Amino acid sequence: MADRVKEVAVDEAERIKTLAGDAVRSMAYLYPFRGIAYFVSHRSLWKPLKEKIVPTMSLGLGITTFMFVFTYLPQAAVMTFTQGPLAAVSAAILVLSESSTLFTVLSKSFLIEDALVDTFDGVLVSKGSTDLVSSGRHIQAGGDSIAKLGKLIKKPFAKFAPNAIIRYFLYLPLNFIPVVGTIMFVILQGRRAGPTAHSRYFQLKGWSNSQKQTHVQENKAAYTSFGIALVLLELVPVASIIFAFTNTVGAALWESQAADMEKGNVTAHGTAPKLREQVKNAE
Repeated sequence: MADRVKEVAVDEAERIKTLAGDAVRSMAYLYPFRGIAYFVSHRSLWKPLKEKIVPTMSLGLGITTFMFVFTYLPQAAVMTFTQGPLAAVSAAILVLSESSTLFTVLSKSFLIEDALVDTFDGVLVSKGSTDLVSSGRHIQAGGDSIAKLGKLIKKPFAKFAPNAIIRYFLYLPLNFIPVVGTIMFVILQGRRAGPTAHSRYFQLKGWSNSQKQTHVQENKAAYTSFGIALVLLELVPVASIIFAFTNTVGAALWESQAADMEKGNVTAHGTAPKLREQVKNAE
């Protein structure tokens, strides 16, 4: 029995090591940060955010303040029994995560759903994927990438699903395990958030549920690493609204590079072999 347990433990450790290696090699965790840089340098992408920033930031500030005032101390007190001096930090992370979840659910369901769709589509248009975007909305002539976006044909982001919040609260007890539990909690949240960020992409491609599941499973490590970075950024109080948009930009950039890789225009490391060949021939 002991040998069997040891064998399972070794296999599981090897599986985690492989997934971690795949995640690092994918570099998908960089896209939320690339999204920040791209968003800052492309003023046209600010339009959807500017239209929603005041009511959404007010909502985020209100939720975060309420959660810290009424839930931080009780949770910190309970966690003191399992985590000792680390309870204060773990409880703060937990409250931020709870606030972020409530904010994400409410804002994406009632305030910024269409704005995030516009942001995602705008990035794709700016990166030359107009044909893909046209399958989900009308494209207008002239103007910048956002001005070209016409009426939506399909709305991809589903309204709040009970399963998401149920799963979240099932994971909450992990935070009572010192350090490791909080890390596991963030990883599990990231594993869900990664694929969710590409829901618009899946719809524009017209994929069935089985196709989506296959794609996500084949790229599980990459999606998890992307999702972890996304979740950590959206834990930042109030500023999480801005990161919701920059993360959407990052998700679109990831899809855009994947499309370029399919066409042979770019490699997984971001180089452009066809372009280099054209430059060389021109010289």
